[in-house]
This record gives sequence, C-alpha cells and structure tokens, in this order.
Amino acid sequence: MRWENQSTVSEFLLLGLPIRPEQQGVFFALFLGMYLTTVLGNLLIILLIRLDSRLHTPMYFFLSHLALTDVSFSSVTIPKMLVNMHMQDQSISYTACVTQTYFFMFFACIDNLILAVMAYDRYVAICHPLHYITIMRAELCVFLLAGSWLLSCANALSHTLLLAQLSFCADNTMPHFFCDLAALLKLSCSDTSLNELVIFTSGAAVVIFPLSGILVSYGRIGATILRFPTIKGICKAFSTCGAHLSVVFLFYGTIMVLYFFPSSNNSNDKDIVASLMYTVVTPMLNPFIYSLRNRDMKEALGKLVRGEIFLSK
Repeated sequence: MRWENQSTVSEFLLLGLPIRPEQQGVFFALFLGMYLTTVLGNLLIILLIRLDSRLHTPMYFFLSHLALTDVSFSSVTIPKMLVNMHMQDQSISYTACVTQTYFFMFFACIDNLILAVMAYDRYVAICHPLHYITIMRAELCVFLLAGSWLLSCANALSHTLLLAQLSFCADNTMPHFFCDLAALLKLSCSDTSLNELVIFTSGAAVVIFPLSGILVSYGRIGATILRFPTIKGICKAFSTCGAHLSVVFLFYGTIMVLYFFPSSNNSNDKDIVASLMYTVVTPMLNPFIYSLRNRDMKEALGKLVRGEIFLSK
C-alpha cells in the first residue's frame, strides 16, 4: 500500500526557524554560507585522503566516510530549509516528509556509529600499537563500516515503516524546519505507543551502546597514558585523539541537551536550536577541527596547494 493511502494529509507545513520575516534574508545568507562551507570542507577532507598515500590508513579511511556522512546528513535538511526561506513556501508533501525523516535518521545513526568505530581505532592505536596493523586490517575496517551502514538502514527503516502506518488528520502544521520524527508523532491521530517503544529500544542500540563504547575506549586510553605519564606520550595521545574527542563532545553534547535536559516553556525553540547544532554547526566544524588539530591533514593540504600530490593511478 502506498504511503499516501495511509493518511488524509497530503502535505505538511514546516513553520521553520523562529525568526522575524525581516530577518529571513540575513539568516538565509548565513545558513547558505554554512552549508557551502560544510560541503566544500568535507569534500576537501575526502579529496586529501584520496590523494595523499600517507593518509591511506584505517583512521583516515573512517574519517573520509564520516566526512561523506556529514555532507549527506546536512543535505537532507538544509537545502529544503533554504528553499522554504527563499520562496516563502512552507509546504512539503507527505511522501517527501517521510522520505526526509528516513534519511535524517539513517545518516544520523551512521554518524553516531562511525564515531564509535573511530574511538575503537584510536584505542587500538594507543593501547596496542605493536598489533595495530594486524588488528585494524582492511577486512575488519570494511566489516565495521558495512555493519554501521546496515544497522543504520535497519534502524531508519523500522521507524519509517511504523510511521507510514499512522494516520494524520486535520492538523498538518509542524513547528520545525524539517520533518522530525517526534514532531510527526505529535501530529498523528493514531496510537503511537508502538512507535515510541521502538524509539526507546532502538535508542539504546544506536546511541547508548556506541557512546558507552566511546567512553570505555577513552577510559582505557587514559589508563594507558597514566601508566607512562611522559610528556611525549601525552602529546601523542592528544594529537591522535584530540580532534575526534572534540567532534564527539559536539555531537553528543547537543543530543544530551535535546533529550536529557528538562523541557521549558520554549521547548520547541530549544529543540530547533539543538537540531541546528547537530545538523548545521557540527558538520561544518568537523573539517576545521580535523584540519587544525591534525598535522598530517595540514601537510596534505599544503601539498595540494603546492601541487605536489596527484591522484594515484
């Protein structure tokens, strides 16, 4: 059965950001610049990793896929938001809304799992440096990445299929700038208890477990550093883990603010600001974090500017 037949609503109205009409032009230019920075910055990371043979390691393999995921994640929501701001058209069709919800959850989950995989990679590199090559072999890297994609697909698909079974009646106005699953469930005139149960249970699989893995990995890294508290060891650990830790704090920090802090009367505005952080700001900052805190990336960028690296044959 087609999605359109499950609902009497043919489209939704996205109210967008809580800004005044006279400020639309300024914010449109701001978010357009941020989106272009996100796309160009992350594509530059992918290009540098592809061109420089010194970056053909597991850490940069995962980083290139994180950059690709960030581009895709931002592209799910920001272009539609910019079109709505520019055209003053708040509508989105039912099918497009459900599709946007699927891809938003899909890429958000991949982002989350890749961060966990990168934490494990850093744990092996620092705690088992002599066995790093044998442990983080190409087959394991591909397996971890493919598992992240498959788990993300299954997670997003389960939510989307349940969402497609719901009915939406008179109210089709959504106080958000994209089709957020929680906002859609509030609009439904069907029983959403099963949807909420799946959200709760899958949250443990795709958020709590990866975050626990990250914390355990860095806990063991910290314990290893404390056993040999030399300046050289500490500097090496910061150089290898600093950028990844910064991205983890940005990503999970906004999620915790959104889901674990008590809601106030301006909960909708709070949700929108938090959503902007992890859909717009965090993907844009990732290239700067990895470039400015990573010597290999800075050297690769310098070689690219000087024309010293070319696409390998």
